[in-house]
Amino acid sequence: MAEAPPSALTLPLNVFTNTRTIIGAAIGGVGAVIAAPIALSALGFTGAGIAAGSIAAKMMSAAAIANGGGVAAGSLVATLQSVGAVGLSASSNIILGSVGAAVGAAVEQASETLLEFIKQRRDPTEESEDSEPEDDPPNP
Repeated sequence: MAEAPPSALTLPLNVFTNTRTIIGAAIGGVGAVIAAPIALSALGFTGAGIAAGSIAAKMMSAAAIANGGGVAAGSLVATLQSVGAVGLSASSNIILGSVGAAVGAAVEQASETLLEFIKQRRDPTEESEDSEPEDDPPNP
């Protein structure tokens, strides 16, 4: 009797088998959704409009000069001004959270790999968990 191919549910999910990776993804996702409005406000894209003297005001001035006196609809400045005034939509928050989660998981994996590398460099006699023990040389 032929074996059935493994279903998607039985395949190993290497990225999410580590609790630290899941925590990194959660922090990245939530952090991105929280940080985006704060960052826009810090740049000067506020609910009351563009703040005078801010980076957003300088961006708006440059966009207006480039367009002959007005900010083009759909431009980066117009989009950021809209987001600053009314916030992100639910779908934008989902996309932003997903990207943040992926970045958070990747950063955690990279830091774990880097720490393992540093650990091996500090104590070269200590073997990593993934390596197989080498055979001892024969005695003379």
